[in-house]
Order: sequence, then structure tokens, then C-alpha cells
Amino acid sequence: MKRILVILGDYYHDAELARQSFQAVAEPYVKAGKLQLTYAGVEQCEQELLKAPDLVVLFAGNYIDPRAEQVRYWMTEQIAERIEKYVADGGAWLAWHSGLASYPEEGDYIRMLRGCFLMHPDPSQVTYTPLPGTDLGALGEAFSFMDEHYFVACKEDETNVFLRSSSVDGEAVAGWHHSYGAGRVGCMTPAHSSEGLLKPQFIEVMRSLVAWCAKLES
Repeated sequence: MKRILVILGDYYHDAELARQSFQAVAEPYVKAGKLQLTYAGVEQCEQELLKAPDLVVLFAGNYIDPRAEQVRYWMTEQIAERIEKYVADGGAWLAWHSGLASYPEEGDYIRMLRGCFLMHPDPSQVTYTPLPGTDLGALGEAFSFMDEHYFVACKEDETNVFLRSSSVDGEAVAGWHHSYGAGRVGCMTPAHSSEGLLKPQFIEVMRSLVAWCAKLES
């Protein structure tokens, strides 16, 4: 049985909604006895890493109190180094939506991801288009919903892009994955709203990425 540590929620992102989404993503594997989920907050990340989960999923920004006069951040250089070592030594990491946001662009964490969040305009109808021929298997047809259209910096020549996004505001990379040392890294930019997080097509694509990261067999 594979063990997944799921870290959800921050000031701007509802942990319970993300939990509902990830429960739907993981449900077939949990029911088949192939997967065990542990939920935690960012403050527990470092301690939980010592238990060597098979995959860590992060749906939380780096900020703790973004509207405070002095904004505090949870991912210290020490924690970033431990995350990088955990993956390089054979772990797996999936940065989901806000898990790409507000982390130091020159730090170990973002270097490992090979991409990061830059900005998003006001929510709009965003279309997500899976790319053919990826090693995630069949990802289905394009799908759309109201979402924060994340624009990212992504080192496309150093990773494998499997999902792209488009809206009235432009086009962007929306999903990518790569090996990192002995481990694996996946990144997914959608979704923010309940419409997107619970949309069956999104759940299917997310499930394929989780399966690749955790080396789960269907």
C-alpha cells in the first residue's frame, strides 16, 4: 500500500474543498486498498517527511498571514532543503495550484519544481487541453470551467508538459512532470473554485498525475 501525505489549505484556499476534491481523485485506489491518505497542515510538513511517505501533495501557498504588516512564510531554507533531499532520495512531490505560489524563485523548492506561479487575472472561463502522447496515459478531451487562470514560469525543456490552459487572457502551461534524482515531481495549476475542483474531467487528469508520481498501478 502506498502512503500519501496531503497538505491542504491556506489563507486564500479552502482546505475542506480541496480535501473533497482529492478524496475523489484518490477514491478508486483507496477502495482497492492501494492507497492510504494522511492529511496535515504546513506546520506538520517537516515532521511528516520523517515518516517517508510515497508522495506528498501540497495545496498551500508559502504565506501564513498575507495581509499582515510583516508577512510570514512557513517554508524555511531548512525545510526546502529537506523536501529537495526527500525527493532526490526517491520520494515524490506534487505541487497543486497554490503549492506553486509565493515560494522563493531562486530557492531549492522552485528549482526542484522547474516552474512557479507568476500571476493570475480575475477569474474567467479557462479551457484546459491535455496533450497527446504523454506517459500519463489517455487524458481525455479539453474541458472548461470558471477558474483563476494561473500564468507560470516553466522550464519546458527540462520537464514534460501534459496540460495547457487558455482563456481571454492568453495561454499558459498548466501541468508538467519530471524525474528528479531518484524521485518524481508533478505540478498542476488548476483549480481554485468548487466548479473546477469537483469537475470529473479535472479529477481524471489529476488522478493520472497522482498515479504517475506515486507509481500506482491501475
